[in-house]
Amino acid sequence: MFVAKPIYSITPFTILDYPDKTACIIWFAGCNMKCVYCYNPDIVGGEGKLTIDDALKFLRSRINLIDGVVLSGGECTQFDGLEDLARQIKQLGMLVKIDTNGSNPAVIKSFIDRGLVDYVSLDFKALADDYFSITQSKLFTRFITTLELLINSDVTFEIRTTVHSELISNSKLTEMIDLAYEKGYRGNYYIQNFVNDCKTIGMLENSYMKVPAINYPSSDLKVISRN
Repeated sequence: MFVAKPIYSITPFTILDYPDKTACIIWFAGCNMKCVYCYNPDIVGGEGKLTIDDALKFLRSRINLIDGVVLSGGECTQFDGLEDLARQIKQLGMLVKIDTNGSNPAVIKSFIDRGLVDYVSLDFKALADDYFSITQSKLFTRFITTLELLINSDVTFEIRTTVHSELISNSKLTEMIDLAYEKGYRGNYYIQNFVNDCKTIGMLENSYMKVPAINYPSSDLKVISRN
C-alpha cells in the first residue's frame, strides 16, 4: 500500500525495543488487524504525518549514535517501499528490526532472502479459535506461515504475546507456547501483561491479574514476563 506519508511518528531513542542495542522506532500508520486490546488506536486508525524522506533525514542525523532501527506500527509490512527503506538503513550502517503480526509472510521472506532484516519480533495474538475475536482478522494461517518461515531461517527472532485476562486464559497461553515449541521454536517467548487504564480499540475493562511466572519444561524455550 503506497501512501505519501506512511509514518505516524518516530521515537528518537530506545534501549528497550531492540535487545542489547540502542535504536529508534519508526511507527507506520495503519494496520490490517484491529486487536481489541491494542493501546495504539491512534496509530492503527490514524493517518501518517511523515514521509520516507523525513525518516531518512532523521536517520542520517543519528549515524554513529544508534545501532539500529525498529520498523513498527501499526503493521509496517503492509507498506510498499519498506524494503527500499530497509536497504537504505543498512547502507547507513544500521541494523534493522521488524515488529510484525506475521500477516505478510512473503514480505518477511523477501527481507530474509535479501539480507535486509537482523531481528524480528513476532506477535502471537491468539490461538486459531480466538484469532478473529481478538484481532478482527482471519489471518491466523498467514501468521503460522511466518512463524515457520522464521524458524527455518537464520534470522534472530522472538515471539511475544500480549495477555489480557478476559481474552487469553493461562491454559490458552500454555497452548500457544506449546504450539510454538511444537513448530520448532527455541528461544525467548515474551509475555506482555496488558497495561490497565490505557485507551484501547475494544474499550476493554482492566485486566484483573498478571500472568504468573511460567517455567517451561524445556530448557531451550524460556518464558519471560516483560512487565
